[in-house]
Amino acid sequence: MRETLSDEERALLHSELHRLQIEHRDLDAAIAALEQLGAMDQLQVQRLKKRKLHLKDRLIVLQDRLTPDIIA
Repeated sequence: MRETLSDEERALLHSELHRLQIEHRDLDAAIAALEQLGAMDQLQVQRLKKRKLHLKDRLIVLQDRLTPDIIA
């Protein structure tokens, strides 16, 4: 059973979720820009992609905490 969140906790999680979504989108744009410029610093692109993947995992955790359990 999932924990019950207070309104304040829920607001904080939504704020963090929004911040991470923006960072994830910015990383996507940065990766695309590097690839389009042909500045193929593979190590830098790899680091950005790894960070983006980490953010995606964190986003999933936050979304899961914010989604109430539905008992079927």
